[in-house]
Amino acid sequence: MDARANCLPDELHHFLSGVWAEAIWDFGSGGVELQTTVGPGEVRRSAADNPIFVGLRRGVINLVVTDHLPLYWDNGRALAGVTTLWGGYPVSMIAVPYAHGNQVPFLSVNTCVHELLHALLQDIFVSRPKWYQSDGREIRSDWYATGLWLFHDGAAIRESAQACLGRLQSGYGDSGKLGRPG
Repeated sequence: MDARANCLPDELHHFLSGVWAEAIWDFGSGGVELQTTVGPGEVRRSAADNPIFVGLRRGVINLVVTDHLPLYWDNGRALAGVTTLWGGYPVSMIAVPYAHGNQVPFLSVNTCVHELLHALLQDIFVSRPKWYQSDGREIRSDWYATGLWLFHDGAAIRESAQACLGRLQSGYGDSGKLGRPG
């Protein structure tokens, strides 16, 4: 949780008991076990609105819960989440006021599931994707999220997640290269 986030108590409660709980259930129903820990952290902003993360860990997917995404990352669109490899750290950043649970299959799925799938399906390892690659990855993430939600199908996700975590734990993320969310 971003120590600097200004989330209202009702928003945070809705996120934790609704959106996040649903994400855990969706992954679990597809046979994908998320191992989570909560640690201190914060998102500082540079003069150019680039995030400066405090408290990230290597070798794992860092889910950063905050009140808004940096303008540089969401281009002023008030996105609910974004996932990238930032400074060698895998980061899924969720803006609590905009996060939502499953709403419409293939179109509006759980924000946390959607963003974590970008990491687990290894989208974060593609540097500067073309526009058609980015759009395809969005559709693919929603497709797999819908499969988890409605059909409890996580076979392909489990296989990709094992490969993703293997890459992360082998030090792939230690290159220090800066990524830009896609």
